Amino acid sequence: MQTSKVNQYFSRFIGNPKEEDRRKEAEFFNKKGVPARDNEMWRDFSWEKIIDNNYTLQQQADDYQPVETFFNCAIQNIDSYMFTFLNGWYVHKNIPLTIFPNGVTIGSLKAAKDISNPLILPYLHDMEKTTHTGLYHLNGALWQDGFFIYIPDNVHLDRPIQMANLVKTHQNLFINTRNLVIVGKNASLKLIHCDDTLESKNTLINGVTEIIVDKNSHFDYFKFENKENNSVLLNNVQIYQYADTEVNTNTHTFNGGLVHNTIQCSLLQPHSSINFNGLYMADKNQNVTNCLRVNHLASNTTSRQLYNGMIDDAASARFVGHIFVAPDAQKTEANQLNRNILLTDESSIITKPFLEIYADDIKCSHGATVGQLDETAIFYLRSRGICEKNARILLMHAFAKEIIDKISISSLIDYTEELARKRLTGENISCSLCAVCCENKPIDFEINMPEV
Repeated sequence: MQTSKVNQYFSRFIGNPKEEDRRKEAEFFNKKGVPARDNEMWRDFSWEKIIDNNYTLQQQADDYQPVETFFNCAIQNIDSYMFTFLNGWYVHKNIPLTIFPNGVTIGSLKAAKDISNPLILPYLHDMEKTTHTGLYHLNGALWQDGFFIYIPDNVHLDRPIQMANLVKTHQNLFINTRNLVIVGKNASLKLIHCDDTLESKNTLINGVTEIIVDKNSHFDYFKFENKENNSVLLNNVQIYQYADTEVNTNTHTFNGGLVHNTIQCSLLQPHSSINFNGLYMADKNQNVTNCLRVNHLASNTTSRQLYNGMIDDAASARFVGHIFVAPDAQKTEANQLNRNILLTDESSIITKPFLEIYADDIKCSHGATVGQLDETAIFYLRSRGICEKNARILLMHAFAKEIIDKISISSLIDYTEELARKRLTGENISCSLCAVCCENKPIDFEINMPEV
């Protein structure tokens, strides 16, 4: 499909913005448009699913109702600061920004912008515009709300922050969320970011999350995507790291009709490091894309990428990993690995690890694998009295667990394993017949996979 038709479709949402910064973003979008096929991260993306829907923008938040009347978090035994967004708007009664005694500020980005909060002004519209796609600028022209988190210098938050982005609507909504996270010097934060659906028709989410991690700080980012099959989820995460920082990202895609995740990290100063971990499961006709780019712009920086995918039915997935090492980025260490299991002949995966290196004193590696479950391992498990279905589930669970175990919050590990179990078993712990099914004797044979 010609991108000009897609650009015209999105341009009609922009109109003539009154605010100067939104007008500039609109000009950038009109100049760049949506990513075309010459952009490797978007080469195989199909826009038909999007422009065939008559989406609308929700211009204001729904009337306030207490969160507990429509949502209860499924993560058990997690002690976190919980904040909720509904259809792209921060849910609150009359306090759009929460300011803790230690200076931590959490809440609505729109509210922070409306009061001209000096914390956000340097970041909101000036982060290296020339490197972004048109979708970033489309978000800049249209965003209605999003979360804002500020962790002051020398503050180590004692509990994780949890952001739940929920969709509950009978309209075909086009939602643009803009999120900004600032972690000050010598500080730390753990953020759980969930995209979920309570009830909806067709939805399109074009989200941008910008994360700034200042010197000598630590940041853990856990992203969970559990959307319905008629949803389109476009995520753009931009991370900027300064000296002596460590960032860990964990992205888990369990459901979604069309999902495109982009995470780009710039290691701006020496001794900064990032670990990208990801798990994606797709079935039916779902399509999941994960694109990672890390820019090593200073010496003595480190990055690691490990993404595992399981593709079932007629689903498809794509992985694009790009490591860029600048000429001055000597002593860089970068590792990239993407592994995939195809569970049917109809499923498919395209994986493209890529290195772009302009320095000579570095250690870089990349790799990708695509295959099926090990039939020898399945035979071994069946010889121990485990039916074929359960044997496959156990092997897939082990494949998923390698990523899940990298989560640094124990209760979140339990929750993620439960989600993985449900995806692998179709809500059933095990099949009802075991190795003696040839005798038609039903056997109760539950497998406690976390213990295994």
